[in-house]
Amino acid sequence: MSIDRLVLIFAGAVILVSSVLAVTVSAKFLLLTGFVGANLLQSAFTGFCPLALILKRAGFQTGALYR
Repeated sequence: MSIDRLVLIFAGAVILVSSVLAVTVSAKFLLLTGFVGANLLQSAFTGFCPLALILKRAGFQTGALYR
């Protein structure tokens, strides 16, 4: 699996989990949702994604999002 897909999977999972936690535990979990969303937005403009760097160092392959 490529880094592109892993980043999308991870971001989606964190947003879903933090949204559920915001409803069930504390509204402060919405800060995590906002952080992930802001990171996705800045990544779209700058091309810099910290998770992608971590995954690349871990040995995952880069690749096009849609082939």
